[in-house]
Amino acid sequence: MKGRFYFLLSVLMLLSINNLIARDMKKTIYFAGGCFWGTEHFFKQIRGVLETEVGYANGLLDKEVGYEDVKTGRTGFAETVKVVYNPEDIGLNMLLDLYYKTIDPTSLNRQGYDVGSQYRTGVYYTDLADSSIIQNSLDKLALNYKEAVVIECLPLKNFYKAEDYHQDYLDKHKNGYCHIPTHLFKYAAEANMKKDKVDTLEYKRLSDSELKQKLSYLEYEVTQNNATERPFANKYWNEFREGIYVDITTGEPLFLSTDKFDSSCGWPSFSQAISSKLLEEKKDNSHNMQRVEVRSKLGDAHLGHVFNDGPKDKGGLRYCINSAALRFIPKEDMEKSGYAKFIPLLNKKK
Repeated sequence: MKGRFYFLLSVLMLLSINNLIARDMKKTIYFAGGCFWGTEHFFKQIRGVLETEVGYANGLLDKEVGYEDVKTGRTGFAETVKVVYNPEDIGLNMLLDLYYKTIDPTSLNRQGYDVGSQYRTGVYYTDLADSSIIQNSLDKLALNYKEAVVIECLPLKNFYKAEDYHQDYLDKHKNGYCHIPTHLFKYAAEANMKKDKVDTLEYKRLSDSELKQKLSYLEYEVTQNNATERPFANKYWNEFREGIYVDITTGEPLFLSTDKFDSSCGWPSFSQAISSKLLEEKKDNSHNMQRVEVRSKLGDAHLGHVFNDGPKDKGGLRYCINSAALRFIPKEDMEKSGYAKFIPLLNKKK
């Protein structure tokens, strides 16, 4: 009897430990992004998101409210999606980057055809450690816009679950209204691929209308209209973590962090590309200067220029590239983002 007692006790302890581990593997964040029907459906597609629930957050009342109350705009509540995710599968930074694709971050109290304070944008946290992550992400996002970014970054004050008919709305109503372009649902599903899909990652050139949907104003102007972003005020000029830089229009890999160096010019500088076959060089005589423009071959996106004043011990070239033409993927995210085969290159060069 005593042996059976200790056996049962050990089983219960093991179950308790497993439950604690499972709980620790979950994190929660709240996104307000206009009509919550589309925002919830978008997050449900992402690998690593475990649960979603639509509701009303950060209002003026400390009591449960419903849609009829919130739609007046007088309660201060925002249509919000509770997102429970596994940080082992997806990080908060990636969730934020995906969220930005679904909204106009400079639009105050309006997304799509929905107007009112209940449709404002915001990220509400329950873990204080998330505050700095969100704010740093918003600061980087703001560099891409001339107008002010109006996304709230606040602790969650209150949240009340919305009526049942609002939950999983677009699953139940396939042709229901949504302010988010439908192609972004597929984008969300593919953004955080499973490991067995790593080697099937494909790069393709998007149409102009698709690019306008996918890119911010600055990203579009740089890649499609040869604009140049401001020096020392862009995302990656002082980014020196290990990782890979890809074409923001196609996802095709272009540069490695091991070839990046500080040129003091205010833009990301690389001594070489992953492969010269990925780039196209053209003479550029604009602005009364003689330069060599660099474009991505597949995406035909303007990247920047190449000069002969780079480090001599690394070949003498300096690829001066706009941050807005690139997406940086840290080394720890490369495998789940589909770039696992480039990790050995990083290790070898290091």
